[in-house]
Amino acid sequence: MEKSAVYHQPCSAYAYPYDNDTIHLKIRTKKNDTALVTLIWGDPFENIEVENDNYQWVSKQSEMQKIAQTDLHDYWFISIKPPFHRLQYGFVLTGTDGKKEFYGDRGFLVLKEETFTTPDNFFKFPFIHEVDRFKAPEWVKSTVWYQIFPERFANGDPSISPKNALPWGSKDPGRDDFFGGDLKGIIDHLDYLQDLGINGIYLNPIFEAPTNHKYDTLDYFEIDPHFGDKETFRKLVQEAHNRGIRIMLDAVFNHIGSTSKQWLDVVKNEEKSPYKDWFHIRSFPVREDENGNFEGKTTLSFDTFAFTPKMPKLNTANPEVQQYLLDIATYWIREFDIDGWRLDVANEVDHAFWKTFHEAVINEKSDVYIVGEIWHDAWNWLQGDEFHSVMNYPLTQSILNFFVEDKITATEAVSAINEHFMKYTQSANEVTFNLLDSHDTARILTKANGDKQKVKQALAFLFAQAGSPCVYYGTEIGMDGDNDPLCRKCMIWDNKAQDQDLFAFVKQLIHLRKRYQPILSYGIVKWLILDNEKKLLCFRKEHNGHALIFVFNHGDADEKVVLSDYRLSLDNVWTGEEIESGCVLVPAQDFLVLKTEI
Repeated sequence: MEKSAVYHQPCSAYAYPYDNDTIHLKIRTKKNDTALVTLIWGDPFENIEVENDNYQWVSKQSEMQKIAQTDLHDYWFISIKPPFHRLQYGFVLTGTDGKKEFYGDRGFLVLKEETFTTPDNFFKFPFIHEVDRFKAPEWVKSTVWYQIFPERFANGDPSISPKNALPWGSKDPGRDDFFGGDLKGIIDHLDYLQDLGINGIYLNPIFEAPTNHKYDTLDYFEIDPHFGDKETFRKLVQEAHNRGIRIMLDAVFNHIGSTSKQWLDVVKNEEKSPYKDWFHIRSFPVREDENGNFEGKTTLSFDTFAFTPKMPKLNTANPEVQQYLLDIATYWIREFDIDGWRLDVANEVDHAFWKTFHEAVINEKSDVYIVGEIWHDAWNWLQGDEFHSVMNYPLTQSILNFFVEDKITATEAVSAINEHFMKYTQSANEVTFNLLDSHDTARILTKANGDKQKVKQALAFLFAQAGSPCVYYGTEIGMDGDNDPLCRKCMIWDNKAQDQDLFAFVKQLIHLRKRYQPILSYGIVKWLILDNEKKLLCFRKEHNGHALIFVFNHGDADEKVVLSDYRLSLDNVWTGEEIESGCVLVPAQDFLVLKTEI
């Protein structure tokens, strides 16, 4: 047995309270190195007298389930309900050679009979405290998001458009172009979104700012006048809520616009400015032309987002800055009843501030959804006291690598996806913000070189995962576009120019997601077929005796897939066709969704 590959850490994604009565445990072993993992567990204080005031610890034995495999490791899982909310536990690992090893708090010890009655070298989970448990809004699990870049979705009120606004969709956008998209345009198309089936809208920034993207905010308490006013926004929220659609706003708390009153005061008054400690200033005077990345040389007189002088970084450790930002966060919840915050460049803001932010917004509205923009492993932010979710770009990349860009095999894709989901608790995985493209990436149809079947497969796979899927505006009608600014084209409203087949597909996919949401959110995954040569990928998700089987054929030839264990109870819920045997035909570059009972 490869002992160096074995890993478990209490009070982490390997040991955590799932609810007020349940603890989830995981342990990692080397791939195909361990045949069985048995958990030895019990209450740390439960003992029985054996003789003459000698006591033995009362323990139980439960077999763990292998739930995931990567190219290097196996992951084992068990769900335990300790009767007194306390837990003492250790692992007995049985190797493929039949030899057994005991693994506990101080590593490996010789396995003896008294191991099961003498609590030496055991891990502890002292107590399940409800206040410490990761909690997220329940409604998120049944939400399908739709991301809108406001300046490019619809122009509902031309009278408030910028004077230099171009005719709608008249050209591919440049970085500084305006086309007049606004909040009324979104209101005018809420029926369209409701018909599509989405029930959550994520809006890129709507606050006052000079650019089309609004990530250089000037005043967080005002709607940008080219988008509308507060009453228009209030109507948007109310009309959306009337249709069962939630609203999530985008907040930029890492930095502020260089023409904001605070930064202009620093530029003018330098060290005498009351706002000088609001920023990370290295030296005075501060000038834009002295800050940036020029000719391969980096010059900094103040810290910014990346090397962008027009976005000076806020000092979120400053109490005044903290209060200013917290007032903003609670204001839009309290006054307009928004349902979530997406937090830009969240990984560059200190953890202490995010903990304070979490407490403030949850106290204002208990079921508000908090999503951080983090593109990498985000475990530090997902422990229950900062974010509920992050933008799940690692999952995005694994899906694109296999289904869209053909960079990896089915086995490699599953390895990457399994490893990603194992990093987080199940509680967090159930509410991750899952996406394929956004305002920061090339559109998926462009990445697929116009291959619509690849897009359909990637979308179907995304919607089958735990978490909350998001559709970037226009993806449902076949919009394309390379990286920024081309991924921010004007929404196409001419029905003749829309891909109606793709629209119907996305609508059907959303319906499927809603119909089987409990299975997709909570279902235990079992990979059934991974065929690298034929590019077949098949998995089952099971929950409460019901299961969905997804079969993806990413190859260029039709394939017959044998699912003999389910021959008596297969129902094709995607096409409505009846399955009379355990053999199904999956067309090339297509997929099937089958329902069965376990």
